[in-house]
Amino acid sequence: MLELIAVVLLVLWLLGLVSAHTMGGFIHLLLVVAIVVILVRVIQGRRV
Repeated sequence: MLELIAVVLLVLWLLGLVSAHTMGGFIHLLLVVAIVVILVRVIQGRRV
């Protein structure tokens, strides 16, 4: 589930870079959230 959210956020971020809309700040915020989700998933995977 977390991987799906991270992939969706990364795709939205890439679309934001390509489209160059005024929502660039929001798209980059989504990228940061996606990276945090991936890091949390990696850390939890190592603990289990």
